[in-house]
Amino acid sequence: MKKTIRDYDLNNKKVIIRCDFNVPIKDGKITDDNRIVQSLTTIKYALDNGAKLILMSHLGRIKEEEDKAKNSLILVANRLSELLGQPVKFSHSTRGEELENLVNSLNPGEVLLMENTRFEDVPGKKESGNDPELGAYWASLGDVFINDAFGTCHRAHASNVGIASNLPSGLGFLVEKEVNALSVLVDPSHPFVVILGGSKVSDKIGVIENLVKKADKIIIGGGMAYTFLKAKGINIGKSILDEENIEFCKGILANYPEKIVLPVDNLVTKEFSNDVESTIKDVDNMGEDEMGMDIGPKSIELFSNVLDSAKIVFWNGPLGVYEMSKFTNGTEKVLEKLVSTQATTILGGGDIVAAATNLGYKEKVTHASTGGGVTLEFMEGKELPGVVSVNDK
Repeated sequence: MKKTIRDYDLNNKKVIIRCDFNVPIKDGKITDDNRIVQSLTTIKYALDNGAKLILMSHLGRIKEEEDKAKNSLILVANRLSELLGQPVKFSHSTRGEELENLVNSLNPGEVLLMENTRFEDVPGKKESGNDPELGAYWASLGDVFINDAFGTCHRAHASNVGIASNLPSGLGFLVEKEVNALSVLVDPSHPFVVILGGSKVSDKIGVIENLVKKADKIIIGGGMAYTFLKAKGINIGKSILDEENIEFCKGILANYPEKIVLPVDNLVTKEFSNDVESTIKDVDNMGEDEMGMDIGPKSIELFSNVLDSAKIVFWNGPLGVYEMSKFTNGTEKVLEKLVSTQATTILGGGDIVAAATNLGYKEKVTHASTGGGVTLEFMEGKELPGVVSVNDK
């Protein structure tokens, strides 16, 4: 068990919270503030308990000096101020006199947001390379460190592992919730069903290798299903193919024939477009000039029957090209079935959570993970440095 924010006396303490404010920005405006909203529970708890609050986050990718202008956290400071109903101080510097003066001027109940931690990646990748001097410097600014950025827990950065190595540390409510929710998958109840979608097999190899040993069934849809179908010798026309991993798929199908559930029909088109004619065809009846865009009604029924008896379901990746309105049906119908079962239901971050949100199912599942890559690494059985580095109870 890891320590959490509840395990510390925060009164009059300088508390550093690593948040995940990596929000989408377009034309100088935040287009989705969900990650800021998700952080409020931990932030408000710290403020209510008398903390002097120092917030850190990354935003975007900083590979060169020119990337800094479009990835400043000043917009986040302004939005956070609105959500909290109080001023949020902002340091334009990630180290030095300006930052230190602002930290030292904080009173209990006040908030300071530091500029993008990844500004320290130019030059030298000090943040993402977990530079020990930088981690120690940032730690010197506070008394307690709380990691509440689940989205970066699979990375050892100066702003999580580096600070935690130098200060008393704990998890925030968001990371605690994620770790607790996902931990039921370590030794799951049975039947345990996994649904994997998305485009590439290569993105999910580690997940498949780990979960195929635990799961009773793995339902495979989305673009990655066509690589498995090709591995079975089925003509997939112009459908997306991860050619480098056909042999991997052949091995999985040979070793676990009873566990892998593939589509039996699909919605096909002749162009990758929402505006062309589409036809439902069995998977072994696809033309050379056709491509699969979604699962068909027989596959929906097949997948739904597998879900009927499930105790736990983990789902990562949509079952069709859900970004196009014509091809959301498979994902929507299986989500509808999922929430009607008695199973513990966990959506594994990224596109499937976006799809569930758009289709109105996010609040109906047991847990919708905020992580993308971090959730997949957890499902691969890997340790998460951002969690491991926090103090044990």
